[in-house]
Amino acid sequence: METAPQSESAKTANNTISASDTDNLTLPPTHETVEAHSTALAILAVIALIFVLDWAQIFVISLLLGILFAYTLNPLVAWLEFIKIPRVIGASMVMLAVVSMVLLSTYALRGQMQTIVDQLPKAASKLSSAAIHWRHGQLGNMQKVQIAANEIEKATNQVAATSAPNKRATTYVVVEPPAFKLNTLLWTGSTGVLAFIGQAIMVAFLTYFLLLSGDTFKRKLVRLAGPTLTRKKITVHILDDINNSIQNYMFMLLITNALVGVLTWAAFTWLGLENAGAWAVAASLLHIIPYFGPAITAGVTGMAAFIQFDSISSALQVAGASLLIATIIGTLVTTWMTGRFAKMNTAAVFISLLFWTWLWGIWGMLLSIPIIVIVRVVSQHIEQLHPVAELLGD
Repeated sequence: METAPQSESAKTANNTISASDTDNLTLPPTHETVEAHSTALAILAVIALIFVLDWAQIFVISLLLGILFAYTLNPLVAWLEFIKIPRVIGASMVMLAVVSMVLLSTYALRGQMQTIVDQLPKAASKLSSAAIHWRHGQLGNMQKVQIAANEIEKATNQVAATSAPNKRATTYVVVEPPAFKLNTLLWTGSTGVLAFIGQAIMVAFLTYFLLLSGDTFKRKLVRLAGPTLTRKKITVHILDDINNSIQNYMFMLLITNALVGVLTWAAFTWLGLENAGAWAVAASLLHIIPYFGPAITAGVTGMAAFIQFDSISSALQVAGASLLIATIIGTLVTTWMTGRFAKMNTAAVFISLLFWTWLWGIWGMLLSIPIIVIVRVVSQHIEQLHPVAELLGD
C-alpha cells in the first residue's frame, strides 16, 4: 500500500518543529566537563582542609599526640588485661609509670640542665666576641669594595654641596626599632612554658581516656562504616593496619632513640664534653625529627664544645661524632626496621616533612611520619585513593 506524498505545508510544519526542538535541546555534560568539576572540587576541599588544620592546630596536634601515645601504650594495657588485671587499673598503672619515669628522668638531669642554662650568657658573650674578632681579622674583598664605595659617596656629596651652596639641606627621619626589654622576653617565654605544660597535661588525660576506652571507638567506626559486610571488613582492615603501623613505628623510634642516646653519651664522655648526659638526652629526643634533628644536635653540641675547649678541632670532633652516630643508626637500624613494616618513598617522606613543618612548625616535624604512614594505609584499602598509595610507596 502506497502512502500519499506529504503536502508542502506539512513539510514546512515538520521542519519548523524540528528546528525549534533543536534550539531547545540541552546536551548532557561530557566526561571531560564532569572530570574538570570533580578536580576543581577536590582542589577546593584540599585548600579548605589546610586552612582548617592551620586554624585548629592546637586541638589537632593534641589529638594526634594522644592517639599516638595510646597506640604505643595499648599493648602494655592489653597484656595486663590478659593476666586478669582490670583495664581501669592497668591503664592507671601504665600512665602512672610513664609519668613517673619522665619526672624522675627530668629530676635526675636537672643539675646538668641548670648548668647548661647558667652557661648561656657566657656562651653568648664568647660567641659574640669570636664573631667580632673574625670579622675584624678577615677583611674580605667585598668589605674593601664597600669601603671604597662609601668614600666615593662622601666625595660626591662634598662636591655637590660645594657646587650648590644655597641648596636647602635634606632632612632625614630615622625610625629607631623598639629597645630590647628583658621583661618582655621573660614574660613571653613564661607564657610559652605554661602553654606547653597545659598542652602536655591535656595530652596525658586524652591518652589515659583512650586507653580506658579500649576497642570502643573501633567498634563504633565499624558500625558507622555502613550496613554491608564488605565496608565493615575494609574498615576493620584499615584500623588494624593503622594500629600495627603506628605501633611498629613507635617501637622503632624507641629502639633507635635509645641507641642514639647511649652511644652519644659514651662518645661525649670519652671526648670530655661537660653535661654529656643532658646532651645525650637532647640528641635522643631530636633524633625523632628526620633529617633536621641530627643536624641541629651536631650544631648545638659543636658550639658547646667550642665554648668549653675554645678549639675548633674539638668542636668538629664533637659535632662529627654526633653526626656519625645518627648516620650509622639511621642507615643500619632505622632503614632495616622501616623496611620491615612500611616501604615508604624517600622523596614523599621528605616532601611530607617540609609540608607539615611549614604548617605546624616543630610539631609538624614530629608528626609528619606518622601522618604519612596513616595516609598510605588508608589509601591502600580505598580504590579511589590507590594513586596516592602508589605515590607514597617505595
